[in-house]
Amino acid sequence: MSSVVANFAQVRAQIAAACAAAGRRAEDVELVAVSKRHPVEAVEAAFATGQRVFGENRVQELAAKAAGIAAGPGLQWHLIGSLQTNKVRDLVRVPGLSLVHSCDRKKLAGALQRELGARAAPLGVLLQVNATGEAQKHGCAVEEAAALLDYVLADCPSLAVHGLMAMGPLEGAARPVFERVAALREDLRRRSGLDLATLSMGMSGDLDDAIAAGSTMVRVGTALFGPRP
Repeated sequence: MSSVVANFAQVRAQIAAACAAAGRRAEDVELVAVSKRHPVEAVEAAFATGQRVFGENRVQELAAKAAGIAAGPGLQWHLIGSLQTNKVRDLVRVPGLSLVHSCDRKKLAGALQRELGARAAPLGVLLQVNATGEAQKHGCAVEEAAALLDYVLADCPSLAVHGLMAMGPLEGAARPVFERVAALREDLRRRSGLDLATLSMGMSGDLDDAIAAGSTMVRVGTALFGPRP
């Protein structure tokens, strides 16, 4: 797993360089290591480098890894993939689950609320926005985000909205898309009075553009762990 150590150093250096170019501090951008389809041993090797936040796309794989990993305290799991309502019960039982990036509709928010019930600590969620309009992408439309936020605030007390998540375009320039999401975040801040501190934007191919647009959280997989098995 020596390659994992080298890859993490390289990606962290890339994040630091992108932050410097944007006049930002490297510590203001959090790295989510996407371990999709990689073995538990890869997560443990990454944990040994100091990485603490890991993202998975599917609930079943997330639950299996969380149950099978031998890592120390501080490990956090994020669900970054699309979430079906019939997987909510399994998801909220995952130990170490700290953030769901893909809250994109009222039905899903309501299902999370019902399953969480009167849990002592709210579950962190991001509102996923489809800022490109591409049919193959999940996420609520930009113009629907305010209504979704209002619904969560009014009817889902066991959810804490930390900010927004979005993906860049399949083709074309990514930075205008990310800037549109950042502007939406500012609008929602003014409307709600919430901090909405998290902007989960940027992956291996568009990380620099995302950071330039204000991303506070980047989701990187292949550049860290290598090609997926």
